[in-house]
Amino acid sequence: MVLYEKNVFSLFLTLFFFLTLFHSNSPAQDYMQWRLPTNAKIRLGKGEITGNIAYSPDGSRLAVSSAIGIWLYDTTTHQEVDLLTMHQREVNSIAFSPDGRTLVSGSSDKTICVWNIVTGEHKQTLTGHMSSILSVAFSPDGKTLASGSEGKRYKNLVTNVTVCLWDVVTGRRKHEFTDHTGPVTSVAFSPDGKTLASASYDKTVILWDAVTGESKHILTGHTHPVTSVTFSPDGKTLVSGSMDNTVIFWDVVTGTRKDIHVEPGNRINSVAFSPDGKTLVSGDFNNSIIFWDAFTGARKETLTGHTDWVRSVAFSSDSKTLVSTSRDNTIIMWDVATSKRKHTLTGHTRWVISLALNPNGRTIASRGLFTDTILLWDAFTGAHRTMLIEEQTSVMSSFVSVVFSPDGKTLVSSSFDKKIHLWDVVTGEHKHALTGHTDWVDSIAFSPDGKTLASGSSDNTIYLWEAVTGVHKNTLIGHTSGISSVAFSPDGKTLASGSKDKTIRLWDVATEKHSYTLMGHTSWVNSVAFSPDGKTLASGSKGKTIRLWDVATGAHKRTLIGHTGEISNVAFSPDGEALASGSFDRRIRLWDVATGKHKHSLTGHTDDVSSIAFTPDGQILISGSADGTILVWDLIPLTNPIGDRNKIKNNGL
Repeated sequence: MVLYEKNVFSLFLTLFFFLTLFHSNSPAQDYMQWRLPTNAKIRLGKGEITGNIAYSPDGSRLAVSSAIGIWLYDTTTHQEVDLLTMHQREVNSIAFSPDGRTLVSGSSDKTICVWNIVTGEHKQTLTGHMSSILSVAFSPDGKTLASGSEGKRYKNLVTNVTVCLWDVVTGRRKHEFTDHTGPVTSVAFSPDGKTLASASYDKTVILWDAVTGESKHILTGHTHPVTSVTFSPDGKTLVSGSMDNTVIFWDVVTGTRKDIHVEPGNRINSVAFSPDGKTLVSGDFNNSIIFWDAFTGARKETLTGHTDWVRSVAFSSDSKTLVSTSRDNTIIMWDVATSKRKHTLTGHTRWVISLALNPNGRTIASRGLFTDTILLWDAFTGAHRTMLIEEQTSVMSSFVSVVFSPDGKTLVSSSFDKKIHLWDVVTGEHKHALTGHTDWVDSIAFSPDGKTLASGSSDNTIYLWEAVTGVHKNTLIGHTSGISSVAFSPDGKTLASGSKDKTIRLWDVATEKHSYTLMGHTSWVNSVAFSPDGKTLASGSKGKTIRLWDVATGAHKRTLIGHTGEISNVAFSPDGEALASGSFDRRIRLWDVATGKHKHSLTGHTDDVSSIAFTPDGQILISGSADGTILVWDLIPLTNPIGDRNKIKNNGL
C-alpha cells in the first residue's frame, strides 16, 4: 500500500511538472500529424522557409515555400489549412494559376509539382530540368508555365542553366532557353503574356518572346547577381533587384534603363509591384522592406520587424496587404495604408543542428543553426516553449550542441563563441559560462554520475570540467585536428573522442591518460557512441561508413556500409541490439549490432539528418534535420521490432 501511494505521488509530481513546463502553449496542432512519413508519429516544427510566398488570386489563401513542402494558410483566421508534400527536397518557388485552382512548385529535387489547390491533390510532376528549380511563374491565361533552374557548377563554370516553358494541360515542354550563364533566380510574365523576363546570377535580365522563344533584349547594367524581376501592371516597365544594392526600372519595349535607385549596403532579394500599380516594394538583406512610389521612384516608407534578411514579398490582390517572409522564419502581414504590422505567422524552424532527449524520454531540447534560443518540446504532444535566450551579437554566438545532465535538471549548450553554457531546465536560469577553449566547441557529454562534463573543440583539445562548479579539471591533448564528438562509457571509466584527424581516441577517465587510438576511417569521424554494456564503440564518419570497435582491445569488429552521404550521428538502442545512424543522405538506418546487417530505413526528412536519439524504452526514435523539423518515429510496427524485443522475450515468444 505504501509503495502504491509513493508511485501515485510520483506520477502526480511528474504530470504536474510537465503541465507546468508546457502550460504556456496550446495542445498539439492538427498540422503536426499532416502528411507524415511512414512510421512517424508526429512532426515538430513546420520546417524552414526556403523560397517565395504567394497570395491566391482571391486573397483567401497564402502559400509558403518550405523545406518540407508547401504550407497553405487561411488569410482570415491565419490558421494552417494544408501541407502539400511530394518533393524530395526543399521547395524554392511557388505560383498560383490565375483562376486560383492550381498551384505549382519548383524544388531542389529538379521537379515541378502541379497541385489541385481545392482538394490538395497532386496532379502531375514535370521533369526535364537537370538541376534545382529556383523560380516558377504562370502566364496570365494560365496555359503556360515558366521555370528557371540553378544549373550545375564545376569549379567556376556553370552548365545546364535553363529557362523552360511548359504546356500546363499536357505537361509537355514547349521551349527551352539556354542563354544564361548563371543560375536563373526569377522568371515573370508580362501582363499580356507575350513577354517573359528571366533574371540571373550572370548579372543580366533577358526578355524573351513567350510565343516564339526568341530573345528580344538582354538587359545589362547590374554589377552583381540579379535576384528578382517584376512587371508593372500596365506591362510597360520591368523592375529588377540585385545584390549590387540597386533597383533598376527598364522600358520593356526598348530594353533601355529608365531609372536606377541605389540602396547602399542593402542587397535586394525580392521586388514586387502592387496590383494597382502605385507602389513598388523591395525586400533586402538588411532585414528591411522599402516602399517606392512606382511613378516617381521616390522612397516612401521603410518597414522593419524582421530580424534576418527578407526572402520574399507579395501583395494581396486588392493591394491592401503586403506579406513578407524572412530567414528569421516568420511571415509578417502588413497594412499597406498604415505601414503597420497586422499579423505574424510563426512555427517555421531553422536547421535543427542538435537535439537532446532528457532521461525520462519526454522532453526534447533542440537548437537551430545560427539561433540564440533552445526549444523544449513535449515529445508526445508537440507542445513547446522557448528558453535559454542569449543576446546574439553575431552568428558566432549561436549554439552548436545541447545535452541534458543525467538527472535531467541541467541543460548544457556549446557554441561557436568557444563557450559552454549550463542552464537550469525548470527555471531557465543561466548557471555557468565555461571558458577556456580557443575555438568552436563542437561536442559535449556528461559522465554517467553527472559530476564531470567533457567538451571537444576545434582547437584540437578535450576539456574536463567539474559539472557543479564549472571548474576546469584537465585538458586531454593528442588529436591533431578538431574534436567532433565525445562520449563517456556507461561505467564512466572511459571517454571516447572522434576527430577530424580521422581517428578515435579512448581515454582512461581516472588517470586522464590515452589508452588506445582507433584507426581505419578515411575521413572525419563525426560521431561516437558506446553500447549500453560498454563493450562496443560505434563511430560514424564523413566517409559514409560506420565502424564497430571492441572497447577492451581497440580492435575493429566490423564496418557498416549503406549510406550514400556522410554519417552525422550514431546511437545505440537501450537494449544494445540495434544501432541507428543518421546521414546527409536524408535517411536514418537501423542496423543489427550482432550481425552488422541493415534492418530498416526511415525516410521522410528532405535534408541532412543531423541528430538522432532513442527514448529509454527503445520504442521511439527522435531525429532532427536540416529541413528544420524533428520527427518522432514509432519503431514498434517495424518487422521484428527492435524496440519491442524485450517484451517478446519476457512473454516467452
